[in-house]
Amino acid sequence: MVPALAGALIVTGSIALVIGLRPVPVGPKAPRRIRRGISRRTRLLVGVGSVVGVVGWLVTGWVLALLLGPLAAVGLPMLLTVPDAAARIVRLEAMEEWTRSLAGVLTVGVGLEQALVATLRSTPAPIAGEVNRLVSRLRARWVTEDALRAFADELDDSTGDLIAANLILGARRRGAGLASVLEGLAGSVSADVRSRRQVEADRAKPRATARWVTLISASALVALAVSGDYVQPYGTPVGQVVLVLLLGAYVATLVWMRRMALGKPLPRFLDARRAAA
Repeated sequence: MVPALAGALIVTGSIALVIGLRPVPVGPKAPRRIRRGISRRTRLLVGVGSVVGVVGWLVTGWVLALLLGPLAAVGLPMLLTVPDAAARIVRLEAMEEWTRSLAGVLTVGVGLEQALVATLRSTPAPIAGEVNRLVSRLRARWVTEDALRAFADELDDSTGDLIAANLILGARRRGAGLASVLEGLAGSVSADVRSRRQVEADRAKPRATARWVTLISASALVALAVSGDYVQPYGTPVGQVVLVLLLGAYVATLVWMRRMALGKPLPRFLDARRAAA
């Protein structure tokens, strides 16, 4: 029992070390709503993993199975699922569509504030909330530049900063060339969307390979654990520690590969929170 618990603590410490060494942004983040409790999906996975762990312990006699079951049920889906890059691409595509719509309205000859209000009905859903709050600030007699800076902070994206910066310059100069500038900017954002989609398509191939390798390895481990004498040495205290080290190294490899597949967002240049800090 003691070596098994020691091995479990080694695995937990290794995972905590990997999570603790992840880089974090220097600037303060916007306050987020605190979620209370554990999600229903997580509770279900923990329950299923606990049952699998108990069954594995009864079949193999490995005390370590009581801990490996819940950890595998919760950790493997998190490590093998696709990162939420598609949502970022859809949001970027919405910015491009809204910028092109705003450029079309400005060609009619209306002012910037009236054009922003006019695009409210045709705003794509991913950024509808941010545009709605921008229009509300303008209607509440905010200074146009301050409202646009708050809009950029809510978008929290380097492309959003680029759009907001061009709008701020247009609000300052009140020239006639803002529509053509926004049209060209929408074209560059559209090219960025296409390149990001291609990158995500290329990243999907190693993710699928890692998913299949993990499933095959886990299935082989379960099959060998319930039949044959191949895994008998892992039933000893020393074998349990060795098994923990091997599984910990495998999980660390999955974490490393997942971090390599995550794209780093470009730094913002209109971040009011970081400037204030």
